[in-house]
Amino acid sequence: MSASAATGVFVLSLSAIPVTYVFNHLAALHDSWTIVGVAALILLLVALLARVLVKRKPPRDPLFYVYAVFGFTSVVNLIIGLEQDGIIDGFMTHYLREGELQNHRPILGWINYNERYCFCTRKHCSSFYYMGHCKKTVERELKWKYGTRICPAFFLSIPYTCLPLWAGFRIYNQSSESYNYPSKVVQETQAKDLLRRPFDCMLAVCVLLAMGFSLFRGLIALDCPAELCRLYTQFQEPYLKDPAAYPKIQMLAYMFYSVPYFVIVLYGLVVPGCSWMPDVTLIHAGGLAQAQFSHIGASLHARTAYVYRVPEEAKILFLALNIAYGVLPQLLAYRCIYKPEFFIKTKAEEKVE
Repeated sequence: MSASAATGVFVLSLSAIPVTYVFNHLAALHDSWTIVGVAALILLLVALLARVLVKRKPPRDPLFYVYAVFGFTSVVNLIIGLEQDGIIDGFMTHYLREGELQNHRPILGWINYNERYCFCTRKHCSSFYYMGHCKKTVERELKWKYGTRICPAFFLSIPYTCLPLWAGFRIYNQSSESYNYPSKVVQETQAKDLLRRPFDCMLAVCVLLAMGFSLFRGLIALDCPAELCRLYTQFQEPYLKDPAAYPKIQMLAYMFYSVPYFVIVLYGLVVPGCSWMPDVTLIHAGGLAQAQFSHIGASLHARTAYVYRVPEEAKILFLALNIAYGVLPQLLAYRCIYKPEFFIKTKAEEKVE
């Protein structure tokens, strides 16, 4: 993306501020289905305006326009978060009263500060249906407490599902980047075992620790009666016992998604030629960064009940653990993308030579 194109998208995303203000006041005068239609039309106009802004030098990849739309909606999400916290008013009031967020205010008020760019996060959200079978109380909360009323505004979430899916299929169908590394360099790198690669060895140790942390908090979400689990929730992360479904499901998502991911990452760090490592680590890094941002924020947020907020004396350790847990996937992605020699799949004839 050129500098002019990026600037155009940035300016276009800021137009969400006046648009939401006007839209909020007009929404009170029309029925819900009309509002859904107008909102969908706005998203289409955003994509068309993005095309006009870069008319002189349009990007070849249509994904540019998808991200232009998400740039606009990410500012809308920021406005929702600010209004949920009472910092601003009159921008999304009607949507918060009638839309999809009506039963999720304590949690989604913080989550909407984060952008919804990551495909992996959508996969985390899909785990709601699986987790319900693992925990009856979670199933009851999701099915009856949070799913009793579906408003027309609920259908505004459809673009959030369809566009990332289309973009994801398009990205994965593109030809993979060819790395121009001499075969001798690749062979020398792949000949080294894990112990002879200090940074990879350190990453492997951190992955094992992160795996244990994911399992531990997953067991807490499943109401494990162990004394260590009780002490941890009492003195470190009482938010894990919040009656809201979000923290429990997030920990279960880590347990059922991140733990298998860490297992295959360990395999990729040991066995050379795992060419899928850069893609997998990048996707997981994006999803977990967003999830940890929301979890840390909700654990410290003023709207979270005081008894479930992180104790003052435990904040340093809480932040250290959760920031380290969120940074590790970023380091893995950086390692795999910028130093990919160990993960390049060599040709059969090169191996013979």
